[in-house]
Amino acid sequence: MPGNGGAVTQQTDTRGGEGPGVVLTRGVVALFAVACGAAVANVYFSQPLLVTMGHDLGMSPALVGSVVTLTQVGYGLGLFFLVPLGDVADRRRLIVAQLLLLVAALTVVAAARTAAVLLAGMAATGLLAVVTQTLVAFAASLAPPSGRGRVVGLVTSGVVTGILLARTASGLVADLAGWRSVYLASASLTALLALILYRALPRRAGAPSTTMRYGQLLRSTVTLFARERLLRLRALFGLLVFAAFSTLWSSVALPLSEAPYFMSHTEIGALGLIGVAGALAASAAGRLNDRGLSRRTTGIAFALLAVSWLPLAFVRSSLWALFAGVILLDLAVQAVHVTNQTLIYALHPDAGSRLIGGYMVFYSVGSATGAIAVTFLYTVAGWGAVCALGAAFSCLGLVLWAFTRDSRRGDLLVERTGPE
Repeated sequence: MPGNGGAVTQQTDTRGGEGPGVVLTRGVVALFAVACGAAVANVYFSQPLLVTMGHDLGMSPALVGSVVTLTQVGYGLGLFFLVPLGDVADRRRLIVAQLLLLVAALTVVAAARTAAVLLAGMAATGLLAVVTQTLVAFAASLAPPSGRGRVVGLVTSGVVTGILLARTASGLVADLAGWRSVYLASASLTALLALILYRALPRRAGAPSTTMRYGQLLRSTVTLFARERLLRLRALFGLLVFAAFSTLWSSVALPLSEAPYFMSHTEIGALGLIGVAGALAASAAGRLNDRGLSRRTTGIAFALLAVSWLPLAFVRSSLWALFAGVILLDLAVQAVHVTNQTLIYALHPDAGSRLIGGYMVFYSVGSATGAIAVTFLYTVAGWGAVCALGAAFSCLGLVLWAFTRDSRRGDLLVERTGPE
């Protein structure tokens, strides 16, 4: 561990194939987690603010709805076109540059006086918020293979915490100082994090791992999916768990805003605090991965995900059932997500950014699928049908897990020298 005041220590890596080794302190891992959560939260801040934004800028309901859509589209594009840059650029400089550009995009949103400027700013915000995944890949590259699951678990807990608390924080800040203050506050925090990360992140460890040109880099991402069965399988797992995650969080406000609860937006947003308990508890999944128990962890998580929909089905009669279901669901989603990222990074550490960026595209597809399906389904068939859909995504994942038990020799972590 580093000495007085040291954030990281660089040393010769004797494990082979991964360049300079870095001993991470808990403080640096926590910094990665905070930065990830702060960055990804920008994608979700707008959801409780849409009505206020629309009134302020004179936007039609359809145009207001496109605020979320454009942000998500920007995020999806960033996953494919920006995150892979972490394999050809100095990650430390890339992270700081993306954070500073994100500050500019957030400032544009806060200062927007027309719908066009707001929409452009939101699209740019989504595009640049993918710095979250560059941070995850960097943290994974700094961790030793024997402790990589623990590090990825802790950092990813920051991501999920940011997602779950974003709506609560934006609603509270907007109630106190208006919706524009949400983005000004986020811009200030992002600028501060850029400065801290510039000073704290190791320099040599952020060096590029390949000399590919940009076009080759993108083609390589597709090639990796074509070659690696484990990557395709884990991407499908990611799609299904985030489809279930989105099924709940895109619709739970609907029954809670109706009889018998009639909850306010702030009260509904506070549910994120309950979900965080489950997400943080799932950091144990990283430690189980380090012990070679990734397959068992995945199966148990999918079983918990399926079970979580039983109490969630009784939301209209019991808030305790809701709380139990939320904790189980977020625990399960986080456990699968951490396991996925730990395993796929180990396939080709030199292609970590491409692997994680490509995997997260499936995350976005799953999230969009759940949100689109549940909006229609609740209107047509009610909350019971929503829970049935979430359970179907969960059970499909469990079945897929059961019938792929021999893939990758039990999902043991196997270090390889890099992409061919």
